[in-house]
Amino acid sequence: MSEREILSQYVYKMVASLIQNGVKDVVISPGSRSTPLAYAFASTKKIKTYRQVDERSAAFFALGIAKAKGRPVVLLCTSGTAAANYYPAIVEAKYARIPLIVITADRPHELREVGAPQAINQIRLYGEQVKWSVEFPIPDEAPQTLPFIERHIVRGVTIAKTCPFGPVHFNVPFREPLLIDFQEELVEGNFKSSFTGQLVPSKAATDMFTATINETMKGFVIIGELALGTDLQQLWSFIRKLKWPVLIESLSNMRGNVPDDCEQYIISTYDAILKNKAFKEKVIPDTVIRFGAQPVSKFLSIFLTESMPKNYIVIDEDPMFRDSTAVSTHFIHANIGSWLKDLQIENTIDFGYFAEWQKAEKIARKHIQCYTEVETDEGAIVRNIIENLPNKSDLFVSSSMPIRDIDTFLLPTEKDLQVFANRGANGIDGVMSTALGFSQGRNDREMFLLIGDLAFLHDVNALIATRYQQCRITVIVLNNDGGGIFSYLSQSTVEQYYEDLFGTPTALQFEEVAKMYDMEYVQIKDLNEFGKFLDSEREKPLRLVEIFTDRGQNVTAHRNLWQRISEELEQ
Repeated sequence: MSEREILSQYVYKMVASLIQNGVKDVVISPGSRSTPLAYAFASTKKIKTYRQVDERSAAFFALGIAKAKGRPVVLLCTSGTAAANYYPAIVEAKYARIPLIVITADRPHELREVGAPQAINQIRLYGEQVKWSVEFPIPDEAPQTLPFIERHIVRGVTIAKTCPFGPVHFNVPFREPLLIDFQEELVEGNFKSSFTGQLVPSKAATDMFTATINETMKGFVIIGELALGTDLQQLWSFIRKLKWPVLIESLSNMRGNVPDDCEQYIISTYDAILKNKAFKEKVIPDTVIRFGAQPVSKFLSIFLTESMPKNYIVIDEDPMFRDSTAVSTHFIHANIGSWLKDLQIENTIDFGYFAEWQKAEKIARKHIQCYTEVETDEGAIVRNIIENLPNKSDLFVSSSMPIRDIDTFLLPTEKDLQVFANRGANGIDGVMSTALGFSQGRNDREMFLLIGDLAFLHDVNALIATRYQQCRITVIVLNNDGGGIFSYLSQSTVEQYYEDLFGTPTALQFEEVAKMYDMEYVQIKDLNEFGKFLDSEREKPLRLVEIFTDRGQNVTAHRNLWQRISEELEQ
């Protein structure tokens, strides 16, 4: 065979193996060395191709698609610093447990470390941030080459989607010439499929779990952000059976579409009520059970470390279970599944203890529901946004203050509202890109992004993706001219350096950005205007809503709310 025929067979074998193992989406950034694979993906009808010229943004875009669809997404780029630009999103994918198949094209071995252009050391480039990394062979006629490719792709995809989900890396070197012969039909590989199993706890684990529950009079459940594909009905069934207070984070997506018979158990205002010392002393638990990641709330973490419950049971699909508080006493390695239904649970919870949680929740909800401080306060704005979002909406939320305000002001609702964020590494980078990618995977729902001005600026290149594929999203920018969260932290007390190092005002507004990307733009100055805007006829698929707020007023208003809740808790 000619070199071109060998290369063509090689890249189409890669694409066929990926498709055969359930991959349906690929995000491609332009570059010369990745040409053979880019052609193979683009010419294959069984895989959907997305484009983004900025590799850093492309990686978060792919992460968003994978987060929305709950299955691996391929990333493809050329060699050199293009591959390095994937790094932030790969870090997020690892800690957020998102399956990505990262393919970096590379120079051949003879061009490495000899001063060749766009040639860096890409072997294990991402270190421990990926679950697995492999160097592919140069395309050749050796009989072992194609079977190697096929089986290593099976291994990589399987590893990416085995609990805990995460990224894997294929480094693929190519020699020139880089053109291929296009093929209309893919040849199915000899390796047919790879099956993985569900993680079910052992009998010893369920016996311990059941016995602990049945011996507990004072306990509560924490539900944080859950693994992709979690069956929420299994948790609702468990809550009905257990009848304990359940502290539900907004990212669990169990505050929306709440079953009527479970609403009484939900504690959604825990961050506010756990600021009160007297209340905390009344609800010290014997047992805490946690599903999912540790919630955003700092005050919940403080309460756990102060109360040191006798039993703190973490259920996690990763043996490297998450426990930043160092309070856990038991770990169960398992998925959330039907095994929860089989537990023989007796209702032993102390009614007076439960009543304290319910009373505090009622007080906090009352204050939050009637919360309107000033027009430029982000808390009141976020509450108004939540109330006006239509049914069947997805809300992607930036880290920093937006996610904290959502966690405070999103109360349990019958509305089908789901909330998502990049909380693996908790960064503000890549938020726009992730949200745009997420919108591609959930195009049957209305998509919104809530983001601050600095996070928006940090990732404004994300909007380049809207020039290459259809996107439909409403971006809501809370513009407080800087880093709002630092106003709540001790850094704000050092006035001499605060604005230069932490406040970092830019004095920028974003109407011209909206024009650049053909977005419908509106500036909201009154709380009632947002609802009217949503009720009006949509002019364009892309919308940018800019709301100006004041950092100083935000802090005062939030603290006033917490103070009012605390004062009533002590009555």
